[in-house]
Amino acid sequence: MAENYDVIIIGSGPGGYVTAVRSAQLGFKTAIVEREHLGGICLNWGCIPTKALLRSAEIMHYAEHAKDYGLKIDGTVSADVAAVVDRSRKVSLRLNGGVAFLMKKNKVDVIWGEAKLTKPNEIVVSKTAKKPMEPQPAAPKSTKGEGTYTAKHIILATGARPRVLPGLEPDGKLIWTYFEAMVPKEMPKSLLVVGSGAIGIEFASFYRTMGAEVTVVEVLPAVMPVEDAEVSAFARKQFEKQGMKILLEAKVAKVDKGANSVTAHVELKDGKIEKITADRMISAVGVQGNIENLGLEALGVKTDRGAVVTDGYGRTSVPGIYAIGDVAGPPLLAHKAEHEGVICVEKIANVPGVHALDKSVIPGCTYCNPQVASVGLTEQKAKAEGRDIRVGRFQFGANGKAIALGEDQGFVKTIFDKKTGQLLGAHMIGAEVTELIQGFVVAMNLETTEEELMHTVFPHPTLSEMMKESVLDAYGRVLNA
Repeated sequence: MAENYDVIIIGSGPGGYVTAVRSAQLGFKTAIVEREHLGGICLNWGCIPTKALLRSAEIMHYAEHAKDYGLKIDGTVSADVAAVVDRSRKVSLRLNGGVAFLMKKNKVDVIWGEAKLTKPNEIVVSKTAKKPMEPQPAAPKSTKGEGTYTAKHIILATGARPRVLPGLEPDGKLIWTYFEAMVPKEMPKSLLVVGSGAIGIEFASFYRTMGAEVTVVEVLPAVMPVEDAEVSAFARKQFEKQGMKILLEAKVAKVDKGANSVTAHVELKDGKIEKITADRMISAVGVQGNIENLGLEALGVKTDRGAVVTDGYGRTSVPGIYAIGDVAGPPLLAHKAEHEGVICVEKIANVPGVHALDKSVIPGCTYCNPQVASVGLTEQKAKAEGRDIRVGRFQFGANGKAIALGEDQGFVKTIFDKKTGQLLGAHMIGAEVTELIQGFVVAMNLETTEEELMHTVFPHPTLSEMMKESVLDAYGRVLNA
């Protein structure tokens, strides 16, 4: 006989496990199905371990530039690749255990295996065919496995995987996805990165800092093409100063594999072919939702371009089936998945005051060097919408804290509606901007105007002062530039 729950979540990534916790808090009998490892891609092979790698690269960068801070390091600075990777994996393992603790604490049953929907309120869990890339912690004795389970509400949180382009199929040795790029056995001397989105640029930044010669190939006219044009242009200059080679409006037409290297035939904007040989290639051309083998087609769940179609509350075209996170479409961000999951399960519980997800105020962060963070409309999109706008900017080089930190490259840019004073967007590039952007996100959620921001007292000396100065600049009142 099938075991019954109120809510079953398929997938234990950030969206899935947070949804499970909130579901349990709301009094639902809750279970979560996972085929590989608690925490999903983000915790185990994405957001968290890449930040650990980038932190090692950042420390190495500071060590190499110690003299800029009046310090002397005797001898050469070098990276122990195995130790760098080991630290990153230990960070993930620690957080993996943290998710297991949260499931136990909140009395959420963990069902190990692969789930398939057989009815709108029923799943069959079979033994997983996917083996983890590394040993995982032993599953708690209270966990469940193969069998049939039912629930009034089933939430898909199956995430996404690297997109594969014909001719660029990863082989695990010469052509990598982010999985292999995260655990190199040795540091390549040269690297070709295909795609300059967040994943591609973060790995390009890591490997360049670690000493590899890096070439980035991007089919669009700008690096980090989703960002504001000024931010993108500034980022490109900084990357090139660091020694990266950036090829825009270019595509890899063909790849020849050698014994321990690849040669890419890169078609440039003018149609000419440039051959680039590198030790390794990273294919970072985006991700696609994990919608296959879930039984969606048979049940009539509507999908579009590799994602499950949902409304603002995670509801799909079939009552009782929901989808959140990457599998529900862009933006493909862990924090979007978490919030989307909370909204979904609170709507199920009829919690008063639940609002549909507003994707216009979801921040994006890229942890390259320099960091990039943004929220809302770019200047280009605001103009395309016919908005009458005011734009403010403030440079890191005019901020005392940035100068003291030795991080004087970057800027903050704000965009306002000229008539209402509404903050439409904020775009930042420079040191620690991924920690600063939340201030503008809060302001936008509270529908804060330029006047309220101008009357907010920011602490001195901090990098955050640049946020206010950018607002002041939009209205011709900047004080320190």
